[in-house]
Amino acid sequence: MLFTALALAADPTIPFESFTLDNGLQVVLSPDRSVPFVWVDVWYEVGSKDEEPGRSGFAHLFEHLMFQGSAHADEDYFEPLQAIGGQVNGNTTLDRTNYFEGVPSQHLPLALFLESDRMGWLDDALTQEKLDNQRDVVRNERRQRYETPPYGEAWPKLLESVWPVGHPYHIATIGKHEDLQAATLDDAVDFFRRWYLPNNAVLSVVGDFDPAQARELVDKHFGDVPRGAEPAITTPAPHRLTGQTVVRVEKDVPFPRLWNVWVTPPLLAPGDAELDLYANYLAGGIEAPLYHALVYEQGIAQDVSVYQQSARLGSMFVIEATATSGHTVEELQRSIDAVLAVSLAAPLPAEDLEIARTTYEVGFWGGLSSIQGKAAQLVQYTAITGDPGYMAKDLARYRNATPESVMAAVREQLPLDRRVVLQFVPGASK
Repeated sequence: MLFTALALAADPTIPFESFTLDNGLQVVLSPDRSVPFVWVDVWYEVGSKDEEPGRSGFAHLFEHLMFQGSAHADEDYFEPLQAIGGQVNGNTTLDRTNYFEGVPSQHLPLALFLESDRMGWLDDALTQEKLDNQRDVVRNERRQRYETPPYGEAWPKLLESVWPVGHPYHIATIGKHEDLQAATLDDAVDFFRRWYLPNNAVLSVVGDFDPAQARELVDKHFGDVPRGAEPAITTPAPHRLTGQTVVRVEKDVPFPRLWNVWVTPPLLAPGDAELDLYANYLAGGIEAPLYHALVYEQGIAQDVSVYQQSARLGSMFVIEATATSGHTVEELQRSIDAVLAVSLAAPLPAEDLEIARTTYEVGFWGGLSSIQGKAAQLVQYTAITGDPGYMAKDLARYRNATPESVMAAVREQLPLDRRVVLQFVPGASK
């Protein structure tokens, strides 16, 4: 099986070839004949961190506009691809915007044509009507995802509490209503011409195709897309929390819920992998110490999750727990602190590190079990490190972690007196 062969490889990799067009577009091709399908993934180095003041939410709004048609295909982007059985979508994060489609192999030319046309000539088809329509869609999405659900406002509140005003991560990717409403057609055109450039993008193609033919198609469709000025890189000073901040929100929620958040090293930086492993150790199974203590031993939490939310300019280590009926966020906090205090004072058991490491690798390889996952991994490695074959180095971060290196990172990065504590408690909305 492919999974077994890759997982046991001493120096694991996904076979690929890469090249760069004259206009700066980085391209990665990886044939995979396992299914008669091909996956196209385009990564633009622009996310909500790159927005202008007063224009929050614009990167995500623009993602929506990218599906509204371009100069030579001025129609809904989904229609021609879904008509042939394609899978199409995109997403925006703090750091980047990603577009992807999977199509039957014979329709690779169509997928590449559509991606290239909106990369090069979307602005020719932008209209006020399209902007107004998608602005309303995004504002409604904000209501449905963040304002209506019981705990929906937690993520924007966390970002506002963890990252200072003016930091690129201070405002959630969804943006603010007033900023979205203020966006103009000129803003949209300027955003496109500043960021949606071949020299600010990576294209990966994975699946059932002939590499020579794919290379010709890429050159045919993307070769004439004009290069633009190199975008400015966002590089704020590193941010560290200097104390503990408690934010209490009274909302119409069914149960109290608590978040503890620390600012931790950026994606791929020293300590990032160790904190990933520690998160799994704390709550990755029913015997994990934090999960076991709060859910099974004490019965004060109905769920506990711990994760390292890694990002380019800095990450967040998050502990999240929901109280059971009759219990409070104060009880949750006391128990979390007690478990952490014991853990910080003791060595990490080697067998528990191996369990955490194995769990991570199972998830990692599972993500590469599809051509979609491989395309996403190749495009990400290329964009972030410049090396499509970074897989072995990435895995080495986890494979080389020791109990000592994990606890050194934990003690340095997760002091109990430097964090943000967010509490959602039942009550009248405020």
